[in-house]
Amino acid sequence: MDKKARQAAILKVISENEVETQNDLQALLKHKGIIVGQSTLSRDIRELALVKHINENDVYCYYSGLSAVKISYNSIFAQSVVSMDNAGNIVVLKCRPGLANAACAVVDEQKFPTVMGSIAGDDTVFILTKSETHAAQLISDLKRLTMK
Repeated sequence: MDKKARQAAILKVISENEVETQNDLQALLKHKGIIVGQSTLSRDIRELALVKHINENDVYCYYSGLSAVKISYNSIFAQSVVSMDNAGNIVVLKCRPGLANAACAVVDEQKFPTVMGSIAGDDTVFILTKSETHAAQLISDLKRLTMK
């Protein structure tokens, strides 16, 4: 198996499983018929820039850089936002001082289809949605981010 295919298999395995150690990854790859040595696996992990992060099940496991960014965004959001409410179709996020831009960036990154736009100050974010119903749904969705 060539390097590109092996690394693609590694990314697939870590996206489908909670992989805590290199030995676990090696065993899961072997189960798929991919035999790889520890030194090659270490090199692949380094080249793929895999990181270990605690997931929603409190398991410290491997993620690709993109997945880790998503987890970090959720963590940033949870640590930044103090409260959420809406006034009609506008969602208002109250944040810790200086963290509204970070919270707003996380909301923007999610690309919610009902969000028309957002603006952040120092400790407040305004998010314009298409309707009051969409505002209530957005608050529900954003609360899920604070629980991860």
